[in-house]
Amino acid sequence: MKNCLGIISFSNDLDKNFGTLCNHRPAAMLPFGGRYRLIDFFLSNMVNHEITTIGMFTGTKIRSVMDHIGSGKPWDLNRRFNGLFVFPPLYDDYTAKSLGNINLFHTNEPFFRNSSEENMFICNTSMLYKADLECAYDYFKETEADVTMIYKKVKDPGGRFINCDKISIKEDGTLDHLGTNLGTEESFNLFLGSVFIKKSFYLKIVRDAIETGTANYLKEALLNNRRKHKFNTFEHEGHVESIRNVKNYFDANMNLLDSEIYKELFSNYGTVYTKTKDEPSTFYKDEAKVSNSLIANGCILDGNIQNSVIFRGVKIGKNAIVKNSILMQKAVVEEGAVIVNAIVDKYTRIEKGVEVIGNQTVPYVVEKNLRIGKEDK
Repeated sequence: MKNCLGIISFSNDLDKNFGTLCNHRPAAMLPFGGRYRLIDFFLSNMVNHEITTIGMFTGTKIRSVMDHIGSGKPWDLNRRFNGLFVFPPLYDDYTAKSLGNINLFHTNEPFFRNSSEENMFICNTSMLYKADLECAYDYFKETEADVTMIYKKVKDPGGRFINCDKISIKEDGTLDHLGTNLGTEESFNLFLGSVFIKKSFYLKIVRDAIETGTANYLKEALLNNRRKHKFNTFEHEGHVESIRNVKNYFDANMNLLDSEIYKELFSNYGTVYTKTKDEPSTFYKDEAKVSNSLIANGCILDGNIQNSVIFRGVKIGKNAIVKNSILMQKAVVEEGAVIVNAIVDKYTRIEKGVEVIGNQTVPYVVEKNLRIGKEDK
């Protein structure tokens, strides 16, 4: 994908939906699949399609981002020329409140003007998918569109995509309008938050939005111009996860236990890269029983584990039970403890005999660095 600049924009608006999971990290940095972060999929998908210049707008919780991303070396983005560019949050000098992303884009206009690429791929991190970006990019160029919006036709009788963006498309494939899914239709076109856009058009609408005050967010600026310019759409046919709250996040991890979904997200369109941590293989003790679970390296397991996602360095003691749960990095479950339908954050210790039980509709979330003993119940 030559001549294309990649942009990743975090959404601070969603962090409040994740409770304690996003106290110290943005939603895009949530651990996923045993050893990854959500952001890894977006970076890897771009790099695997030969996008070599990527700008990342981090949101307000930048420490977590820099700890994981660093110089971009795991994605081969630590380059002398182009590579990864990280942009910190922007605040109003008087109110100290975060501004809409249109101000962020405008403030960093020199970056866009100085880049040699003429086209841009912009993605939102609340929609997780792996796509053939090369095919979508070719369609964008061949149709000479100003903007190509990527969507997926979904059937959603259970309301999994409520409040997500919904696209209405004309017969010729061009955009009619963009609204919000309220669940009135079982099938609809889900906007994936990703667009290809001509850089010259992008610079124009950002500057116009600042000068006229007609938009605080890039999506608003795009919609304000949809009647005057060529907006078309491209359909993605693969698997999509909308990760907008704790339940979505829990379900997305549990869906990885389906081998077809796992294969699509981790194998299709290239490898998913992440920050490396050299750890030994997981040690399964004599009484460990593991079924239908995703286990990362560096763990010591001596309990009963079913239908769970276990991250790196987790320790599970003798006769402990872990079922339908997510245990993040370095969590410790002591002897005889029971964890069911729960999300246990990093560096947490569940002491001997303690029961942590949620349900599949509302998984129980254990905060990072917490120690839970029987006296805490």
